[in-house]
Amino acid sequence: MSIQNDKSEHNEKIFDSCPHCGQKLSPWQQVLLSVDRVLTCKNCWYRIILDVFEGENEKDENNKNKPKS
Repeated sequence: MSIQNDKSEHNEKIFDSCPHCGQKLSPWQQVLLSVDRVLTCKNCWYRIILDVFEGENEKDENNKNKPKS
């Protein structure tokens, strides 16, 4: 994959609305969520936490290929 494809896949994972109440997130809130990976919804006070960080998937794939000792 090229770097461009990685960025577009990463952007698809960012929420555009609260998964709890459905309140639409502002573009600024989406930016904060993409950077900080945590955001609290102003409507229902639900904490949105994104667990997957860039690079973790690569570590998982590398560990799968290593033989277990």
